[in-house]
Amino acid sequence: MSERVWDEFLTDQDKAVFKAAGYGARGAWGKRPAVLVIDVSYGFTGEKDEPILDSIKTWPNSCGHFAWRAVPHLQRLLDASRAKGLPIIYTTGQFRGDQWDVGSWAWKNGRTDDWNGHGQNRDGNDIIDEIAPQPQDIVIRKLKPSAFSSTPLNAFLTQLGADSLIVTGTTTSGCVRASVIDAFSENYRVTLAEEGCFDRSEASHAINLCDMNAKYADVVSTDEVIDHIKELPDGLFELPSGKPMGR
Repeated sequence: MSERVWDEFLTDQDKAVFKAAGYGARGAWGKRPAVLVIDVSYGFTGEKDEPILDSIKTWPNSCGHFAWRAVPHLQRLLDASRAKGLPIIYTTGQFRGDQWDVGSWAWKNGRTDDWNGHGQNRDGNDIIDEIAPQPQDIVIRKLKPSAFSSTPLNAFLTQLGADSLIVTGTTTSGCVRASVIDAFSENYRVTLAEEGCFDRSEASHAINLCDMNAKYADVVSTDEVIDHIKELPDGLFELPSGKPMGR
C-alpha cells in the first residue's frame, strides 16, 4: 500500500517527522484475534445508501454513502471470520427513553433530540440488517465513545483468551479511535481493516487513520486482513453457543 488515504493531507514536513521519529512501524499480528465491529447501526448509516447531506436530514449522525461503501468489505470480513471461528463482538448505543443518560453528548451536539423518533423507520441503535449479529456473536451496549468504557468488553476478551483485535466500524475519528487507544492501553495488538472503517468527514477519517497507524495500530487493507484470517489455525476459540440454556 504505497499510497495511503492520508497522504494528500500531510505536508512534506509531516512525513519527514513521522519517519525521523520512528512512528508508523509495522507491528506483528496477534495470535488470537477477536473482531470488533463498532456502531454500524442505522443511526450512523441511515436506512439507505444516499449522499450524506441527504441522510443527515433524518439521521443527524449518519455517515451516508461513506457508511454503505464500507458494508461489502464488512460482509466479506465477517464471512471470513465466521468461517475461521473467530469471536465477533459488536457495539451499539443504548440510551434511556428520557435521554437523561445522553449526558455529555449534548454539550457538543445540538440535535440529540433527533437521534431517534423524528421520521426514522428503524431504531437508530439497531445494527444494520446487512451485517446483523448471529446467535453466537456478542453485542455490547455502550454510552460513551470507547467500546471499553464501562462495558464488559475487557472481561469478555479475557474469557475468550484473545490477545488482539481486528477493528472495524465508525466513526474513525470518534468511537473507533477511542476504542483503539483503550485497546492499545490494555496491551492488545490492534489492526484496523481500512475499508471497513468510515466517518462523516473525509479529512477526519484520513487523519485519524494516519495517527492511529503512526502510534496505536496497524491500518491495513481489508483484503490483507482476510488473507491473514484464512491462514490462522482452526478451532482457536470456544465461542458462545448462541442457544438458550435449558430450564
